[in-house]
Amino acid sequence: MNSFGYRFRITLFGESHGPLIGVVIDGIPPGLPLSQGDFVQDLNRRKSGQPGTTPRYEEDLPLIKAGLYRGKCTGAPLVILFENRDFSSKDYEPFTDIPRPGHADFTAKVKYKGYNDSRGGGMFSGRLTTALVAAGVVAKKIIAPVNVSASLLEAGGSEKIEETVRQAVEAGDSVGGLIECLADQVPAGLGNPFFDSLESLLAHAVFSIPGIKGIEFGSGFHSAEMRGSEHNDCLKDKEGHTLTNHSGGVNGGITNGNPLLFRVAVKPTPTITLPQETVNIATSRMEMLRGTGRHDACFALRVPVIVEAMTAVVLADYLLP
Repeated sequence: MNSFGYRFRITLFGESHGPLIGVVIDGIPPGLPLSQGDFVQDLNRRKSGQPGTTPRYEEDLPLIKAGLYRGKCTGAPLVILFENRDFSSKDYEPFTDIPRPGHADFTAKVKYKGYNDSRGGGMFSGRLTTALVAAGVVAKKIIAPVNVSASLLEAGGSEKIEETVRQAVEAGDSVGGLIECLADQVPAGLGNPFFDSLESLLAHAVFSIPGIKGIEFGSGFHSAEMRGSEHNDCLKDKEGHTLTNHSGGVNGGITNGNPLLFRVAVKPTPTITLPQETVNIATSRMEMLRGTGRHDACFALRVPVIVEAMTAVVLADYLLP
């Protein structure tokens, strides 16, 4: 569905080219101070503008419509809206009959029997991650002094991020990226074994971000190549701190008091201007498709703050009484 969380629960709504998008946040402790200015830094990190990002520019001014009174959260659901203004829906008309390879155009049409709003990807658009970032701003205030930070390590498999993105733009192509996220001062004891493990819920949250195709904690897939004598994190004090952090701060689905560390893989943006042969589902004939509209050549450039947001949402869910 469109909601996530237990004690700290978020619900997304809106479409990329509709009048607005937004989020409803439930479970906020009453009295939490909050203002429009609290959102500026993180929302600016998600905005377009740098080379390789979409030319679409939205002001992204958070409109708080409920759940706030005299600068403090009331404990009732918090409703935050963002208006959509800078869009051109005609650019997406070809994708109704010719779904973009690698995109949700086809699956959305099947799932919603053709009634989905396909303009700009509709509810499947990365545009809705603006609302996720807003939820993350609130969650970060709740989990303090826990600090969550994420950064882009590679784009297109290279640490030369700017050069790689530039080459993709010039070629009319796109590239993905590798993001690392670190959460410091996470207390030991958060999580559960098996189905509600910290890794399970965090993976669930991170995979809710469009374009995420992989996640690994600590040494991740490299663990399969290691021996136990190499991978085991030996304790150095009774608080649970370890000499290494191959487990990424989690044992048995529960935080162990070390930094929470994981990496996520972001796929290349599906819409590219290079011609691709694909099927026209209206005629059942193969046709050449060139992506139209305004898109990121590397959406991963804007994803770190979104990963931070979803990490904070999960931690807030665990830390609230």
